[in-house]
Amino acid sequence: MPPQPRKRRKALPIWERGFLSHGYWLGKEKVGAVLLDRDAPPESKYRWQAGTHAGAAATLAEAKRAVEAAVLLGASQLPLFGADGAPPGR
Repeated sequence: MPPQPRKRRKALPIWERGFLSHGYWLGKEKVGAVLLDRDAPPESKYRWQAGTHAGAAATLAEAKRAVEAAVLLGASQLPLFGADGAPPGR
C-alpha cells in the first residue's frame, strides 16, 4: 500500500512581542497589533487594532482577546459588498 500523503495544516496565528507592542501574525501577514499607550488613562492603556476594528483595553490580556476575536470575526464574516460595490447576488 502506498504511503498516505501528509495533510497540510492550516497556519495558526501567533503573537510576537515587540518594544511597547505585540503583533498578531498569520504566516507572514500581520493581522493585528496591541500598542502600549503610556500617557493614556488606566482604563485605555492598551490600544488594539485588527483589520478595520480598533479599540482600547485596560489590560494586555483583554486587548489580545479583542484582537483575536476581531480576527476570527473577520475571517468568518461574509462580505457585505462584492468587488464592484454591489451587494452579493447581483
